[in-house]
Amino acid sequence: MAGAATVMEAFQYPFAIALAPALALLVVTLMLVSARRRARRLARMGDAEVVGRLVPPSAKRKPVVRAAALGLSAAFAGIAFAGPQWGIERSIVRSSGADIVLALDASLSMLATDERPSRLARMKQEARRLIAASTGDRFGLIAFAGRSYILTPITADRSALSLFLENLDPSVVGQAGSSLARTIRQGTELLMLSKSGSDRALVIMADGEVFEEQEEVIVAARKANEAGVAIVLVGFGTSAGSTIPVPSEEGSTRKRDENGVVVITRYNEPLMRAVAEAAKGSFIPATATDKASRVRRALATLRRVERSTDTGPNRRPRFQLFVIPALLLAMLDTLLAERRGRRRKAPAAATAAAAALLLTLITTTAGAAPTGEGDRLFRQKKYREAAAAYQAAIRNGDTSAVTLYNFGTALLAAGNADAAVTALERAGTSRDLEVRFRALFNLGLVYLEKGRATQAEAAQQAYASAVESYKRALRVRPASVDAKWNYELANQRKKDQSGGGGGGGGGSGNESEPQPAPSGEKQAPEERPSGALDPRQAEQILNSAAREERDVQGKKQKQNQPNRPPGGKDW
Repeated sequence: MAGAATVMEAFQYPFAIALAPALALLVVTLMLVSARRRARRLARMGDAEVVGRLVPPSAKRKPVVRAAALGLSAAFAGIAFAGPQWGIERSIVRSSGADIVLALDASLSMLATDERPSRLARMKQEARRLIAASTGDRFGLIAFAGRSYILTPITADRSALSLFLENLDPSVVGQAGSSLARTIRQGTELLMLSKSGSDRALVIMADGEVFEEQEEVIVAARKANEAGVAIVLVGFGTSAGSTIPVPSEEGSTRKRDENGVVVITRYNEPLMRAVAEAAKGSFIPATATDKASRVRRALATLRRVERSTDTGPNRRPRFQLFVIPALLLAMLDTLLAERRGRRRKAPAAATAAAAALLLTLITTTAGAAPTGEGDRLFRQKKYREAAAAYQAAIRNGDTSAVTLYNFGTALLAAGNADAAVTALERAGTSRDLEVRFRALFNLGLVYLEKGRATQAEAAQQAYASAVESYKRALRVRPASVDAKWNYELANQRKKDQSGGGGGGGGGSGNESEPQPAPSGEKQAPEERPSGALDPRQAEQILNSAAREERDVQGKKQKQNQPNRPPGGKDW
């Protein structure tokens, strides 16, 4: 099993390894079949001695050398196609960009179909195009309706942005209506938290149908301009308007107001234009085409700063080591085909020797991996000594996120959970998403152990901290089943402490054990779910994070409900 795992890691397409010998065998077979057919044709021409004087010697010779050369060339080509990769490399991507917050209207009016297929779908399409075209910029997402809600902080993680955009709909915010002033204030506050040094911009995509005082929105826009935030408003919808389809148990119905009249929602261009003028920003009307490109042009004057992004450890591709001998052997076959005299077999022997040397090189390189004193001690399960070694490295100036993570993990394994919190919290803010996920995962383990060791309010606080740690970890790696399992477990125990009940992760309490990330090549924590899962339980765990997020937002809305829109308008 270990050998199979090594092969899977050493090749990008392990299934293609079988292609190499099959391709070599096919080439050799075709060469030999072609040689037999040529020999039969020459035999039909007449006497062998006479024919021998008419054709070059190479025409009668068996193509053993050429078949071997082409077969070996095909084998090397097949291995190169499989994508051999070994050794670790880190890539630094340099780019320049600004900080941009996208405020997206998620009110019921965005379900209107006066833009096809709907205003909401068109808005999400333009937002995706804008993010894709702004390669060096960082984005934050805000969804707003009756209130505004931060979906993501300012980040360069395109996968997280895409995930939240995909799931954006009126249920995300939870409170009906439209409040543009709140959105501008929250977007400005989020941008002011950024210390990158680049210019800041707030891009608002909406239909402009709001039910608050226009002067309140204009005052918020002026304050944003005074704070140095560039504002771009992008309109969606038509002035003629449309009804709002609302899903129901009987099928899609039309939204009605409190008097039972079918609602017609209309694009409010005058308001959006007035807000853009108050903010001294830009306005892109709903009738404009290619809105994403127009937004890019409006933001072209922003001052951008240079950024360096570490893509993390990746296996180094080595296909060129097999492509080069494949080409050389193909060139050798061309030379053999052109020559008419006798051929020596030395080239074939030299090729075999070179192949043996290459295989030795592969084995030696694949086995090499730099290790540190702390990593060695951790593997020997000398956790206290490993923690001391990592601490010594930190004192000597190594304050990298990997070392902090290893230090905190060693302290956790040694039973010193309180001391591990600080190191894991610092590692949990790393720009390296892999290190951040592992640090937050192990930080959740710390709080789970604290919750199990305490009672009453202290245990509830510990479990709440564990829930928050795993929630942050799931934002980095949403597909981690083990993180979701521990998240569900911590959430259920928090509810048990508060007197709640029902549902949840459960399990035997054997959460994942912490593992270090060696300084050369980080290894994932050895995460194991607590017990076997049937399909129903697995589906419940995979959806737990989203369900809990909706519950939290629902509680917050009940505690802090803003005034209802005038006239009871909730779209």
